[in-house]
Amino acid sequence: MELEKHYTNRTGWLRAAVLGANDGIISTTSLVIGIAAASDTRNPILLAALAGLVAGSLSMAAGEYVSVSSQSDIEKADLEREKMELETMPEVELKELAKIYVTQGLDEDLAMQVAIQLTEKDALAAHARDELGINEITQPKPLQAALASGASFITGGILPFLVAFFAPIKSMVFYQYGFAIVF
Repeated sequence: MELEKHYTNRTGWLRAAVLGANDGIISTTSLVIGIAAASDTRNPILLAALAGLVAGSLSMAAGEYVSVSSQSDIEKADLEREKMELETMPEVELKELAKIYVTQGLDEDLAMQVAIQLTEKDALAAHARDELGINEITQPKPLQAALASGASFITGGILPFLVAFFAPIKSMVFYQYGFAIVF
C-alpha cells in the first residue's frame, strides 16, 4: 500500500524560505537604489549590496531561529503543564479529552471509550494532539527554519545584486525598480 503525500510538514521551512527570499529581493533592491542614487561608480553599489546580502541573511536566520525557538519553548512548557495535570487530576483530564471528541462529532459513550483507550496507550500524546494541537508533523524546527530563511534571503538578494553588476550606472535605479517587480 502506497502512502499519500502531504506537504503540511514543510510549512515551517517553506514559510521561512518565502519570507527570506522576498525580504532579500526588497531589502537588497532598496539598498542598491539608495546607493545608486548617490553614486556615479559601480564599486560602492556592489559593496553595499554584498554587505546587505551578508547582514540580511544573518539577520533573517537569527530572527527566524529565535522566533521558532520561542514557539518550541511554549509547546514544551504546555506539554509539561499537561503532564502535571495528567498526574494530579487524571479523571478531569479524561473527561476533558472525551468532551473534545464529543465536539468533533462522537456521541458521549463512544467519546469516553476513545478517550480511555487513547489514555491507556499514551495519555500525553493524546492530549498533546487533540487538546493542544501539538504533533510531530508541525513540530517547530528552529535550525531548519533559520537555514531556510538565511539561504533564501541570499537567493532572493542575489538577483538585484546581479542587476547592479550588469545594469548601466546611469539608469541603475530604473533597472532596479523594474527587475524588483519582475522578481
